[in-house]
Amino acid sequence: MSVDCLYINVHPENPQERLLKQVVDILNKGGVIAYPTESGYALGCLLDNKEGAERIRQLRQLSDKHDFTLMCPDLSHLSHYAKVGNAQFRYLKASFPGAYTFLLIASREVPKRLQNAKRKTIGLRVTPNKITQTLLSYFDKPLMSVSLVLPGEDMPMTDGWSIQEELGHALDAIVDGGFCGFEPTTVIDFTGDVPVLVRQGQGPFNP
Repeated sequence: MSVDCLYINVHPENPQERLLKQVVDILNKGGVIAYPTESGYALGCLLDNKEGAERIRQLRQLSDKHDFTLMCPDLSHLSHYAKVGNAQFRYLKASFPGAYTFLLIASREVPKRLQNAKRKTIGLRVTPNKITQTLLSYFDKPLMSVSLVLPGEDMPMTDGWSIQEELGHALDAIVDGGFCGFEPTTVIDFTGDVPVLVRQGQGPFNP
């Protein structure tokens, strides 16, 4: 997709439908966007957008061992994308929406190019951010997503104008939802029978 970056300010509590539909159109046409979450901004494209995922990988300079994340509106299609048992599902249901990323064994529906090359895992998130929740409601599939952390940095970007200055040339849309915090999600490996803490972040860990 040719890059002519759309920059839009969206109300954080009452997202304007007409503005989000512009973003939906860009994503459906193969675009890559920056959008807000409860733990900084993220980069995203639709799950089946191979070129978009590669653009994101290059922007972040990620290896094939990095766990991409599926940003989902809820857990209704969880079993479509990950292998989970009843105990795992109950734990995730109690945790979402919230500041968590769960690492799970990917199902066959997840393209291998998005899976961790060695472990065959995928990350999964359900953000409480209202803008992103509303955006996701227009799709029947998740966004392929990673935190917007520039190469050489440790923290995600937290405001739209900085993203515009740094990456506007490389993105198709920036959804500015205002400052949205920078403390990362808590990452939990749930590929086995019990949850294992990988990174402590915003969300409390209750094994």
